[in-house]
Amino acid sequence: MSSADEYGWPSEGELVICNVKTVKDFGSFLTLEEYGGKEGFVHISEISSGWVKRIEDHIQEGEKRVCKVLRVDKSKGHIDLSLKQVNEHQKREKLQAWKNQKKADKLLDIVADRLGKDLEECYEDFGFELSDTYGSLYKAFEEASFNPEFLEEDGFEGEWTDHFVEVAQENISPSYVSIQGFVEISSTNPDGIEDINYSLSAFEDTEKSKVEVNYIAAPKYRVEIQSQDYKIAEEVFEEQAQQAIDRIKERGGDGKYYREE
Repeated sequence: MSSADEYGWPSEGELVICNVKTVKDFGSFLTLEEYGGKEGFVHISEISSGWVKRIEDHIQEGEKRVCKVLRVDKSKGHIDLSLKQVNEHQKREKLQAWKNQKKADKLLDIVADRLGKDLEECYEDFGFELSDTYGSLYKAFEEASFNPEFLEEDGFEGEWTDHFVEVAQENISPSYVSIQGFVEISSTNPDGIEDINYSLSAFEDTEKSKVEVNYIAAPKYRVEIQSQDYKIAEEVFEEQAQQAIDRIKERGGDGKYYREE
């Protein structure tokens, strides 16, 4: 079992992973990896946006390609596909998602083995729900590798949660992004050092981010944040930097923050 829809039918407009089966002068027949090997067809007019002199210059047997589903006729078993309507960004994104799903299946199989169940049971018990909640099963494994408490925090419970986290941490190294910003804070009060330390204490680690503050030269400090994605890191910086500025101003000091020098 590699996905929820393996033996179903794709939707029109969906991007699918295909294996090139045969190449003819008029088009190519491909099998759909995620749909039980159902066969689809790409007409020569959907091979490339440019003129196709020799179809073999654009597609070859045995290749794995990302196609867009144009039409589905379940009664006839026909699936019309397009190569030219898929851009490079979509190709990369779809292939990565497919690879992640394959890896997630293998990891869930390990969880199933430790629970004494089969893969299908684990999908029914919690796999599909995790996929729906986090966008993909692999994303759930990534979250578990980064924050072992996240399942409990999000209301999931059961014997499987401990095994899920263990497998995630054994097999996935959390991927981090890093950003840096700057704060300038100053105080002319007699207790100015205390005021500055109080202000800087606004910067602290969160569940999904690691925060580090380094002194550069008065009144300037560099803030480095590591997180799972840029959006989270940016939000943490904005929130904590603003809190630091509010704190120093409460005590009669002054400050500002910014992302780049």
